[in-house]
Amino acid sequence: MRSIYKITNEKIKEYLNIPPNEFPKYTTQLMNLANQNAQGTRPKVVGQMSELIQAFPGKTLDEWEKWYLERYPDATDAASDRIQDMLNQMKKAMGEIDRELIERWVKDLVIVKTFIGLRFQEAILAKGAEIMGINYCISSPEEESQGIDGYYGEIPVSIKPMTYRAKKALSEKIEAAIIYYEKVKDGIRVDYSEVLNRLH
Repeated sequence: MRSIYKITNEKIKEYLNIPPNEFPKYTTQLMNLANQNAQGTRPKVVGQMSELIQAFPGKTLDEWEKWYLERYPDATDAASDRIQDMLNQMKKAMGEIDRELIERWVKDLVIVKTFIGLRFQEAILAKGAEIMGINYCISSPEEESQGIDGYYGEIPVSIKPMTYRAKKALSEKIEAAIIYYEKVKDGIRVDYSEVLNRLH
């Protein structure tokens, strides 16, 4: 007899006697996206839900609604206002989307961002050269196979993700100075400290 089972959200509602709540097709996805942008259901607007549900002394959905609204009487209206405002902005943006814009976006995603993903190491080397005021060059395929991604003058460098730092002691021995990077929401955060230490 198996010991792991899945309980669907619909079944959970059934077990808890919560009536089904149907939404028109695609509307929940759009409202979710608007909510993410508007941050309508963040703790500062609706309270810290995980803490509130733990503090709730009742048992039923009706009791929870009454208990919650006594503490946050304006929260659902405030969240709804934020989401509605964002949806209005999104409707306006939808009017600006035509075939040309879609094609430009697809090319940017498929061609440009893929290229950046493959070649971002060169951007890291170029930025470091700009900061340090020295020349750089990209390594040959043979040097790359030895863990060297490029050079600042005579200094060999290897470009590794931040997570590599923890594994460094366990993994291959690289004689190069290591440049660590971390992908963040709007680009890459880079640590050039090992190269800077070798220069000074």
